[in-house]
Amino acid sequence: MVKIVVIGSSSMDLVVTSDQRPGAGETVLGRSFKTVPGGKGANQAVAAARLGAEVYMIGCVGDDHYGAAILENFKQNAVDATNVEPVTHTESGTAHIILAEGDNSIVVVKGANDHVTPHYVKKSELLIKQANMVLIQQEIPEETVEYVSELCQELDVPLLLNPAPARPLSKKVIDSVSYITPNEHEAAVLFDNLSTESALKQYSNKVFITEGKAGARYFDGEKEITVPSYTVEAIDTTGAGDTFNAALAVALAEGKSINESLQFANRAASLSVTKFGAQGGMPNRTEVEASL
Repeated sequence: MVKIVVIGSSSMDLVVTSDQRPGAGETVLGRSFKTVPGGKGANQAVAAARLGAEVYMIGCVGDDHYGAAILENFKQNAVDATNVEPVTHTESGTAHIILAEGDNSIVVVKGANDHVTPHYVKKSELLIKQANMVLIQQEIPEETVEYVSELCQELDVPLLLNPAPARPLSKKVIDSVSYITPNEHEAAVLFDNLSTESALKQYSNKVFITEGKAGARYFDGEKEITVPSYTVEAIDTTGAGDTFNAALAVALAEGKSINESLQFANRAASLSVTKFGAQGGMPNRTEVEASL
């Protein structure tokens, strides 16, 4: 069992399904409403645990009923949440999701996730040092991502950065992480002075650009390679990227090749969109391996 440490956000997802996406100033009728645990960090922690890793979460929730539900959800999914702290007088993070026309639109309110500071993460340095892989995203403060990239480099612990939501990163951070997984939009933000092809060549075997149904692209040092995805009937695409990143982190931590790891991640992500909810559709290890 590989040990994965996830540093990131936890939230409650407030999910509306509708046949039509509202435009500015427009009101439309929805078909259903649900609340389900989410947040990119929490999603990736749950996905990694279902895929057979020993998972530890570092993050913050609010001292409210959403926070209590998020902590209970970690327990139910075998994620160690010892290092997830309820923050007094702060609301838990929330994500407001509209599912319509075969895709999703999301507004994130960070809440307690802004309390995942470098000082807070430093308290878990020993845990991070023992990890086979650290997984981080960008729904927490920018300075924390910078701090973790430096810390993991110093401790010689592999770090996979999922640069979502998109925001510019210093070259120092990009150079220091082990792996980075932007989608096409995030890649344009990160490498605004480089073409996609140039960015992949400059960071061979390190930058993996995800392209949804088309799969994932990277440069292996000699040529550009596309690892194709799998064709499925999508019901809810929320959490597919989180499943991909968790699966990739688990596979790489287990010593699989980059190609094998991307195939594993693509398959896990494709299975995740066939059910409702960011975490509801996340497959277990048996399901992924059987379908491969």
